[in-house]
Amino acid sequence: YACYTSSLDLKAFERRLTEYIACLQPATGRWRMILIVVSVCTATGAWNWLIDPETQKVSFFTSLWNHPFFTISCITLIGLFFAGIHKRVVAPSIIAARCRTVLAEYNMSCDDTGKFILKPRPHVQ
Repeated sequence: YACYTSSLDLKAFERRLTEYIACLQPATGRWRMILIVVSVCTATGAWNWLIDPETQKVSFFTSLWNHPFFTISCITLIGLFFAGIHKRVVAPSIIAARCRTVLAEYNMSCDDTGKFILKPRPHVQ
């Protein structure tokens, strides 16, 4: 009976883990798209800022004032990192890695979707 109960508990935990990771995927995808868009905007603005001949002739703050697209996108990118976008982008893999650490104690692992991987028992002699 105890083995049957622990098997059901294990299946329930696996089901909940896969459900939770799958639930995170849409939000993770949105955060990735936001990060990509802001990064491309920052890179484009930086390119325009650097190739502008006026940038070398005026002070740093004046050159930033002359290129508001770059300034705003750069501030937005910095703000996103301070808000923790780098953690939100990789949240499912962080959870899977932490579960792998715990499951290793029980000779198990899991893939990136949360499915369990049972490892063979070590032979004790």
